[in-house]
Amino acid sequence: MSFTVEGLMNSIVETILMVLVSTLIAYIIGLPLGILLSITSKKGLKPNKYVNTILGIIVNILRSIPCLLAIVILIPLSNIILGKGNWQGHWYSMIIPLVFVSFGFIARMVETSLNEIENGKIEAAKSLGATTFQIIYKVMLSEARSSLLSGFAVSIVSIIGYTSFAGYIAGGGLIYYAFNLGFYGTNETAMWLCVIAIIIIVQIIQEVTLLISRKIDRKRR
Repeated sequence: MSFTVEGLMNSIVETILMVLVSTLIAYIIGLPLGILLSITSKKGLKPNKYVNTILGIIVNILRSIPCLLAIVILIPLSNIILGKGNWQGHWYSMIIPLVFVSFGFIARMVETSLNEIENGKIEAAKSLGATTFQIIYKVMLSEARSSLLSGFAVSIVSIIGYTSFAGYIAGGGLIYYAFNLGFYGTNETAMWLCVIAIIIIVQIIQEVTLLISRKIDRKRR
């Protein structure tokens, strides 16, 4: 594989697409799961030992499966959803494995953020006659916005790291491109350009989320 500016730009676009789409789907699954884990815990809004234990076991199992193994395990599912063999070699080939290895981690991040909320605020909402949904939406998620945003930054950076396994199914992306240039090829300079591009993307994500988090904290004060 030879380095071209077009190839670099395509790899950047592929990385952004697979990360954003995977993160969105993972949060669609992980956010409600994290809320359930929080409210069904021993000190939660609706304690339920059995539901919490079952959900906790499922999340822990999913979190313990390495991304590369998930890719192999999920090949049959990828064939069903995307068509047999049609998904390999495209950026979207990584979406199903990325979602699978990420949503359990996201659920735990959400649970941790919600568990940091002062119980007094929840009790105050209860005393005012707020429904469970109102407490979750207007109190828990609202109070935990800053922490949830920090968790989002951690999650999306982790997912960027997981894209390195795209090479096993020719899924594309910056890390795959850099690997082919520097390991299988001899263009180490081009490989380092890819590495710098990855670092810039990660830094932008962290700085933007940090800026938003600070603004949220200032508004709360």
